[in-house]
Amino acid sequence: MPITDWPADERPREKLLKQGVQALSDAELLAIFLRVGIPGVTAVDLARNMLTEFDGLRPLLRASPGQFCRIKGMGTAKYAQLQAALELGRRHLECSIEHSQALSNPADTCHYLRSCIGHLPHEVFACLFLDTRHRVICFETLFNGTIDSTSVHPREVVRRALHHNAAAVIFAHNHPSGVAEPSGADQAITRRLSEALQLIDVRVLDHLVVGASHCTSMAELGLL
Repeated sequence: MPITDWPADERPREKLLKQGVQALSDAELLAIFLRVGIPGVTAVDLARNMLTEFDGLRPLLRASPGQFCRIKGMGTAKYAQLQAALELGRRHLECSIEHSQALSNPADTCHYLRSCIGHLPHEVFACLFLDTRHRVICFETLFNGTIDSTSVHPREVVRRALHHNAAAVIFAHNHPSGVAEPSGADQAITRRLSEALQLIDVRVLDHLVVGASHCTSMAELGLL
């Protein structure tokens, strides 16, 4: 049965308009993005099949062009649309972070960092540079590593902090394994960076370990 023949309150688009976006399942949201299905398969069923094929929403959104286009009915145009939608979401989060009066919402910060580096297959080390009122000056990825390590150089971190005239920083790095627990090496490099930045009067407010589904704050764990 085509979606147009469904009861109005069960159609994804009408359901979104009436109940809000939060009321929709992953499959229903994806169906709205797809707009149409393929012969004999509604957009909702196609979305469900795609989620099953990739074992969830996150792997689907991280799929390569080749993996995505292997799905019947999908092509490079639809892949490009999906990537554009994801980037719009990231930039929306970036605006909410960078245009805030002060960085006072840890949840928004975590969502933003996850959108920036949480999906990467290799480890990176990044930094939010803040002014004296803890407003964001900019976000930078400073170092790229392998699947399980990153070489972080304190001298370069100090140089970038001076370049931005930062008064404080928040570090972040991702764990491609998905486990957002700080390691002994994470704690050691944080201490080294804190000591180096103290020499130029820049405070380290936090170091966030970004996993697949959440972030862990080293400040909240008392590790700073």
